[in-house]
Amino acid sequence: MNAIEIKNLGKNYGEKQALSNLNMTVPMGAIYGFIGENGSGKSTTEKLICGLIRPNSGEIKLFGKDYNDQEIRSQIGVLIESPGCFPNISVWDNMKIQAANLGIKNENEEVRRVLKIVRMEGSASNKFKNCSLGMKQRIGIAFALLGHPKLLILDEPINGLDADGMRIMREVLIDITKNLNSTVLISSHILSELEKIATHYGIIRNGKMIKEMTAEELEKECPTYIAIKTKNNIETKQSLEKRYKKVIEENEELRIYDSCLAKDVVSYLYSQNILPIEVQTAKINLEEYYTHLMDKGGSYNE
Repeated sequence: MNAIEIKNLGKNYGEKQALSNLNMTVPMGAIYGFIGENGSGKSTTEKLICGLIRPNSGEIKLFGKDYNDQEIRSQIGVLIESPGCFPNISVWDNMKIQAANLGIKNENEEVRRVLKIVRMEGSASNKFKNCSLGMKQRIGIAFALLGHPKLLILDEPINGLDADGMRIMREVLIDITKNLNSTVLISSHILSELEKIATHYGIIRNGKMIKEMTAEELEKECPTYIAIKTKNNIETKQSLEKRYKKVIEENEELRIYDSCLAKDVVSYLYSQNILPIEVQTAKINLEEYYTHLMDKGGSYNE
């Protein structure tokens, strides 16, 4: 069973079409990285899943049931934009208010549980306004975790965080899926961080899903290459093309996508009286893959 199944979803705002025949599949237990430029339809999709807005067409199922099912809806935790907290009261009191709003029994125990999950148990007495951005984002996730939800919808929870904040957030999200058996749908523009935790990806553009894949499938579609820096890329490229089939100039370096070893490339360049500045083996990452897909409309293997 999948946590989320969306078929032919459409949403219009007046004459503007935000989503067009969108399809999405999020397996249970996944950390699903939802990727797209601003205005692509990510937030609209998330709000539709959460029932905050209504679709014009299409179908949304959560855990095999219609997304309007009240039992299913009670099993969704949401952080879109920022947590709605009272700035002048403590983290603990904010959490208690939210727990009361949700009708949670044993609220003190539940608040302690979720604050421990997000590494905030030592900051419960802090006023919300005095918390750092990373702490506020974790408080928002704690809000979403109240009541043991099976599905978390997180909109840009790692944007603006420092390195330590990102590390803690990664640990929290991995713990949620492994130890709480929850599914996480997370959108972010920081693809380097998303790549470290996501098990599945969905790439959206202009309101349409253009690619869904697992982390393993991404790995296969991101080739290894030999990166070369020289004083004269034009001359070097001409020489390399005599021996290698796929030589491309990208980011002020030459890349050989053929199956070869860096030491053999260096030997060949020396034989052509070309002295490279730097030669190394590298691999396409998620950000480069995404940029290539947006610009070229296909994968590196096509």
